[in-house]
Amino acid sequence: MGKPAETADQGKPAPQKGIVHPEKPLDEDERDPQLRPQTLKEFLGQAAMKDNLQVFITAAKERRESLDHLFLIGPPGLGKTTLAQVVARELEVDFKVTSAPALEKPKDLAGILTTVTEKTVFFIDEIHRLKPTIEEMLYIAMEDNELDWIIGQGPSARTIRIPVPPFTLIGATTKAGNVSSPLISRFGITCRFSFYEQEDMEAIIRRSAGILKVAIDSDAAARLAKSSRGTPRVANRLLRRMRDYSQVMRSPSITCRILEEGLKRLEIDALGLERYDREILKMIIERYQGGPVGGETLAISVGETVDTLEDYYEPYLIQAGLLQRTPRGRMVTNFAYRHLNIPQTSNENSGFFL
Repeated sequence: MGKPAETADQGKPAPQKGIVHPEKPLDEDERDPQLRPQTLKEFLGQAAMKDNLQVFITAAKERRESLDHLFLIGPPGLGKTTLAQVVARELEVDFKVTSAPALEKPKDLAGILTTVTEKTVFFIDEIHRLKPTIEEMLYIAMEDNELDWIIGQGPSARTIRIPVPPFTLIGATTKAGNVSSPLISRFGITCRFSFYEQEDMEAIIRRSAGILKVAIDSDAAARLAKSSRGTPRVANRLLRRMRDYSQVMRSPSITCRILEEGLKRLEIDALGLERYDREILKMIIERYQGGPVGGETLAISVGETVDTLEDYYEPYLIQAGLLQRTPRGRMVTNFAYRHLNIPQTSNENSGFFL
């Protein structure tokens, strides 16, 4: 039994306690980790989801059990990775993190799971990109706390099961529809992130400004919140840039005047649309008469991948009421014409569901 575990770990560095990031690139908030909330109380927004999680975490701690497996769904930048770290801290357990593309072979997953301590939170980002062989290995680990491992080759090959300490898997995805039903069914808790409300975004901006030690006027914070696409990651990124402008302009705080000038230079409008968002809407209007147009056709037209279009740009455009998905394809809405100040001619059929 000892030899198979060695095989699974062969060529891997000694296990480390705490946070491990194998081959996972850092986003801007991870490079500036003090902006990340450390507790559920500090995690602003998503109130109903937080309240439920607090109950589940408290119950698991009282029973001295590992938390049930947790599935996080939502667009990029809403705090899925941050919440996973918060859950581990609230449970007072180790936290290990990777992304699905980094798990290339079964031994990669085995190497992590055979070194986890009891009740460890194991976070897999982009879980919809798991390879089938690794996903099947994960099923048994999630349900039975064991790993299937093949010893030998050919006719003499045999399968043994390696015990794994009870752990909590947290899987995060921007594409829940691409996660297989057998995997989804093994998660006991599902949390779906929504874009943040204006009030929550203002609170996040004020908190981040305090941590970055930069003053921001209340009306500027409200204006910045409206331009942050309901996404904390975007808000923090814009706040840093506005800090740069206020510093260079020798202003003691970020004012509305500085904010308007900064957003204009960054080509971000009042709804938080960037230049590329507006180009996507204009492409549909000018080349496809407002739609409908298929996702692949639109992605080729604007020079982007379908994944980037669907994961980053479309969710907010739809949420803001500028874009619709119909059975026949994407269509701009009447609101998009008004926002872009483009006259709508009678032969353009945007704004209606087909």
